[in-house]
Amino acid sequence: MSRNAAVGAALAEAPIELDLELAPVAPFRAEIPSEEFRTLRTRLEQLQATRPIQTVLVASPSRGDGKSFTAVNLALAEAQLDDDPTLLCDFDLRTPSLHSVFRIDRSPGISDYLLGKADLPETMRRIGNSNLFVMPAGQAVINPLELLHLKEVRRLMDRLRKGFRRILLDSPPLLAASDANLLAGLADGALLVTRMGFTTPDSMSRAIGSLGQDCILGILANGTSPVPSGRL
Repeated sequence: MSRNAAVGAALAEAPIELDLELAPVAPFRAEIPSEEFRTLRTRLEQLQATRPIQTVLVASPSRGDGKSFTAVNLALAEAQLDDDPTLLCDFDLRTPSLHSVFRIDRSPGISDYLLGKADLPETMRRIGNSNLFVMPAGQAVINPLELLHLKEVRRLMDRLRKGFRRILLDSPPLLAASDANLLAGLADGALLVTRMGFTTPDSMSRAIGSLGQDCILGILANGTSPVPSGRL
């Protein structure tokens, strides 16, 4: 390979700077997150003294544990900080929900970008005039796991890290599909969400074993008062 060709290949692999001003604005007025989620945000900040935590996977053993609820409220809490652009990604390509929560279109989104059908800025929505950006799942795909195996997913994450201080990944349940385990490899750690009186000890044990202890930043319990509680 010639020197010019090598330089061209290197430039092609380099992450392209992300201009957040190009993202469409969604006229959604978000509620102020509760004190519990602001406390969770603070605990994540404290953990950063011991390890880099920019990208966080929000996972749960099963559906109904409150995973997406936790991801949404933590994202809102993160975005309250000045000059703290926060991105919430709906990587649950099987049964996405974030587009419904924020009343935005499901597409264009993550799958559209990975399939080369949309540019990155148009797959995001800025929530009002806040620091929160949401990337919906995009159009339905037949094989979500195969899509997540594409090299473009890692390139996508490299680009997103250039533009956001905190990135939260909502994912399918750990025990329903392998997607979350794959996404865990793209994150700096995971929050494991459970629901009191709903998540069984067996499901919890299998979920912890699936992620691995070193990957888990904390375990949160929904369905308690106050919400959430847990180890972090």
